[in-house]
Amino acid sequence: MLKILKNLKESILLVIAIIILLCIQAAADLNLPDFTSRIVNVGIQQGGIEYAVPEAIKASELENLMYFTESDDEIQSHYELMEKTDENLEEYPELQNQDIYELKDISTDEKEHLESLMAKPLAVLYQLENEETANIDLIKQMPEAQRTAVLEQINSTVNTMSDSIIEQAGIQAVKSEYASIGMDLDKIQNNYILIVGLQMAGVALISMLSAVTIMFLSSRVAARLGRTLREKLFKKVLSFSTAEFNQFSTASLITRSTNDVQQIQQLITMLFRVLVYAPIIGIGGVIRVIRTGTLSMAWVIALAVILIMAVVLALFIVAMPRFRKMQDLIDRLNLVAREILTGLPVIRAFNTQKREEKRFDEANTNLMKNSVFVNKAMSLMMPAMMFIMQAIMILIIWVGGHSIDEGIMQVGDMMAFLQYTMQIVMAFLMISIISILLPRASVSANRINEVLETEPQIKDKPENEQAKFDESKKGLVEFKNVSFRYPDADTEILEDIDFTAEAGKTTAIIGSTGSGKSTLVNLIPRFYDVTGGELLVDGVNIKDVSQKDLRSRIGFVPQKGVLFSGTIESNIKYGKDDISDEEMKKAASIAQATEFIEKKEDKYNSPIAQGGNNVSGGQKQRLSIARALAIDPEIYVFDDSFSALDLKTDKALREALNEQTENKTVIIVAQRISTIMNADKIIVLEEGKIVGKGTHEELLKNCETYRQIALSQLSEEELNNTKRKGR
Repeated sequence: MLKILKNLKESILLVIAIIILLCIQAAADLNLPDFTSRIVNVGIQQGGIEYAVPEAIKASELENLMYFTESDDEIQSHYELMEKTDENLEEYPELQNQDIYELKDISTDEKEHLESLMAKPLAVLYQLENEETANIDLIKQMPEAQRTAVLEQINSTVNTMSDSIIEQAGIQAVKSEYASIGMDLDKIQNNYILIVGLQMAGVALISMLSAVTIMFLSSRVAARLGRTLREKLFKKVLSFSTAEFNQFSTASLITRSTNDVQQIQQLITMLFRVLVYAPIIGIGGVIRVIRTGTLSMAWVIALAVILIMAVVLALFIVAMPRFRKMQDLIDRLNLVAREILTGLPVIRAFNTQKREEKRFDEANTNLMKNSVFVNKAMSLMMPAMMFIMQAIMILIIWVGGHSIDEGIMQVGDMMAFLQYTMQIVMAFLMISIISILLPRASVSANRINEVLETEPQIKDKPENEQAKFDESKKGLVEFKNVSFRYPDADTEILEDIDFTAEAGKTTAIIGSTGSGKSTLVNLIPRFYDVTGGELLVDGVNIKDVSQKDLRSRIGFVPQKGVLFSGTIESNIKYGKDDISDEEMKKAASIAQATEFIEKKEDKYNSPIAQGGNNVSGGQKQRLSIARALAIDPEIYVFDDSFSALDLKTDKALREALNEQTENKTVIIVAQRISTIMNADKIIVLEEGKIVGKGTHEELLKNCETYRQIALSQLSEEELNNTKRKGR
């Protein structure tokens, strides 16, 4: 998988941007529960008063407050006497009747420290002011010993309270003081909720914009990676020799280039969110829980994680083998479908539709059963996860409710803990989903790497080591004791092949079926490499030159004519971009294709279906021959390319070829004696060996194999009457 991810280097800037945005989104998401807690705790429960530190306090109240603290000087130093301006008188009506102190402009840390000094005396003062049996004025009038005893009793009672209750009592004292001053408590509360709400909305907006941008960029990165992988796969496949194509089926290569790449894309789209976002949310959520002081409920998070991991592990054990099997089943289905569609005429001819339907249904059903099993397993995951999450929410509310009742926790803190728990659980859930997607994507990655890491058996030498063609031997093809065997084969297919094909002459190759004719000519453009001896073109061993240069000198017409979707013109001009219309028409004329082309309504612009399925076999062969003629190479190789032509067209085409190839090397593989009998040299193959070499007349006299082939096609009388004709 890591080898696949290395292809992300071209999208490195986008990846960095995604990581930065994920950090921003995670930070924003982790702050949202804190805003919720502040709105509930401070905005609703505390009336918008955040600290047990009054912003304004009557001089008399401050004096009473000092009576219950030993830090009176430090507290006093943070306050200053308020001026009686019109603005202050409007906001603090009580300023008209008595002096009021206002809090100096201090930092948040200083305010929190001041709260630790003032919360308890404010709580005591609030308690006394709301009791009927005792108040501050009465305590002041008591004898010192009695006053000390009462204060100790009050402090003892306060000390039994939790910090949260003391803080809340202090907040209530501040609210009471604000009311006595004449401040608008509703305005304070509404302003606080509005400000915090707007901040929360802003953070949520940042999170949303980050998430949208991340998904956009992730999709772009994944799509670019998919394009890169498909491009690399395609280029690698183009470099494959026939041996590599035998190793990978066409259906498998198509699946690897499409479905397997798609699996990687789907993984990449989610991978960044898991690798970056999930750990930040998970770790950040735990840190926030610790900071909020709700660590006593951390066991609930641990329980949730354990339950989720248990569900995922169970699914992992059950579903993973089926995930790995999925791609092989897709390969099989593609293979069967391709074979059936390609061989449809044969299937119809032999009335085997039912058999092929059964074969396709078997492959399709196997894939369906595997997919259904996987989907069933996966469909159980989300309900199970949702059940766990809802159960955890209920547990948090139940445990948190008891803590609130005991004064250990506030409602807002419980809500924040609930949100942090869900974030942590979702982080593990995302990791779990990736852990399920990863094995299938890993299988796909291995299948892609298998193709990318396959080294073609036929490779060019480094450019500085490549030889140059000898122009003085232009068109010369030399087989020097050539032998060949297929990879992993036990026996030689060709053995001790030794002959020369010269420029300006026609060399024909004939032999019984399976004698190695097509294999022999496939060695010339280096579709296979010889395993023994040497094969020279233009005086140079073909292994010493680049495949591109070698094939640019050869016009190869394969045994099976292959046309591409497009037009007649695009197929004839396929070999070179700069072929003129005149050259195209000349090639078509020599190939005897003009007759049927001119009868078409659009002539050379007539459409050609994929594989040339909308033209006959003979027309397909003639267009294939025209394509080779159009590039005007120095060597022509016709691998049984006249088999679909009638005798009249065959003769006319060969006569036209004689004029076109006057100074060219022509190598013809044929089954028909009439096609090759006028060749300058005929090579007779039998079981991969040359058993005859010479002209038609010479071989009739000296080669029994050739004579038997000839007699199977012509009568004795016809053979005796045949005379060798000049080219």
